[in-house]
Amino acid sequence: MKGNLTDKELNILIRENKFHQCEGIGKERICVTIEAVADLPTRYGHFKIVAFYDRKNKKEHVALVHGNVIDKEDVVVRLHSECLTGDVFGSMRCDCNSQLTAALEVIGRCKRGLLIYLRQEGRGIGLLNKIKAYALQEQGLDTGEANIALGFKDDEREYSVAAHIIKSLKIRSIRLMTNNPHKIAELKQYGIKITQRIPLVVPPNKYNKSYLETKKRRFGHLLGNILDSMCEQGEDILFKVKKAE
Repeated sequence: MKGNLTDKELNILIRENKFHQCEGIGKERICVTIEAVADLPTRYGHFKIVAFYDRKNKKEHVALVHGNVIDKEDVVVRLHSECLTGDVFGSMRCDCNSQLTAALEVIGRCKRGLLIYLRQEGRGIGLLNKIKAYALQEQGLDTGEANIALGFKDDEREYSVAAHIIKSLKIRSIRLMTNNPHKIAELKQYGIKITQRIPLVVPPNKYNKSYLETKKRRFGHLLGNILDSMCEQGEDILFKVKKAE
């Protein structure tokens, strides 16, 4: 497709990353390498899927790239943490599936964009502990309190991997699609230039209203008055993205 990464550019990226080593990013000194690239046609548009490997934690992450992002500025970027129950099974206890879908729809219709899918299930505590946290939430704890009760921080996620991925793709600056100020602060800390925040607020349902309120109250997510948000956000987000291009 016109405007996408070319095979030559992809081969250069893979070759440069084959033996990549650096002092790493963040407290754990995370260093990732590009291991493979392939076409990924989806219902949201045509992407290149880039597979990254974190040698420190032995985890695999992927980036869905739309258009040519190499050496580009103001690339629309979404960081999405893995959520099996939401992303795959369509759980209504969270807003993960709705955010993932909205982000892919927007990025797939932009000139260039990137979705980074991070393997940090359940705010970083893993799938098994996430289900345990669900059970504690059914007893009255919120999502942060449940994680703490299991012996974790209320949010174990971190974004050094995402910062390294952005640098590996040689992106010069980004427009970050997020409601989470912690993502913005951490990426900036790792040297990522953010030129704009694009809100990604999706309508609540009866199962996730308290979860969203917890994100707003406990974690400082920029959700506005989420309980009054009754319209689909996809077209509105796309309008804001296109207007800024």
